[in-house]
Amino acid sequence: MVSIIFASLAPSVALLCFFYLKDQYNSEPIGMVIRSFIYGVLIVFPVIVIQYAFQEEGLLLGPFLESFVLAALFEEFFKWFILYYIAYKHVQFNQHYDGIVYGVSVSLGFATMENVFYLLALGVEQAFFRALLPVSSHALFGVIMGYYLGKAKFSKKGKREKLKLLSFLIPWVLHGVFNYILHVQKYWIYFMLPFMFFLWYLALRKVKLANSKYFTNHSTEVKNI
Repeated sequence: MVSIIFASLAPSVALLCFFYLKDQYNSEPIGMVIRSFIYGVLIVFPVIVIQYAFQEEGLLLGPFLESFVLAALFEEFFKWFILYYIAYKHVQFNQHYDGIVYGVSVSLGFATMENVFYLLALGVEQAFFRALLPVSSHALFGVIMGYYLGKAKFSKKGKREKLKLLSFLIPWVLHGVFNYILHVQKYWIYFMLPFMFFLWYLALRKVKLANSKYFTNHSTEVKNI
């Protein structure tokens, strides 16, 4: 059991530290980051209950519905809900990059608990595969979700609702594509590798853009003093 918990936690901690340290200007309070992570852990339970109920009723079955609705829709919605109501509205959410930190934290909390269940069922030998694909993909979806929520928070009122919607829709679609590749492609590895490269490219670009937003805003404030 200890080995399973360690194997589940280690990749999440590594990824969280990576994105946390990418904040070039104003690191978030560790306590708030841990709190977001714990909320991410807790939302696994209602998601599992909902997914189990639909499966027992024979609803939302088939590769497309399972990929885009049963898994991606419910998981990304609960992560978005927690990120929005726990982090977005908090006073500590005061820079564009903060959305990425908290988005990754919530997502990796979810991925860690999900990983514990998978490794209990399938064995700790699955840990390397889980770290490379599901855990890292959850982190990257969190980056993208957090980027658009951060952008929404510091945008004009007219653009804010559209950006909030994008913060949910884009991770949902990407998550659905990720699941669908695993479901239906016989040679899934040939599709997954370029998709993961694309996810990393997109996420790191959002990291760079979010940091540049701070620099631009800070430079404007200095000029106005």
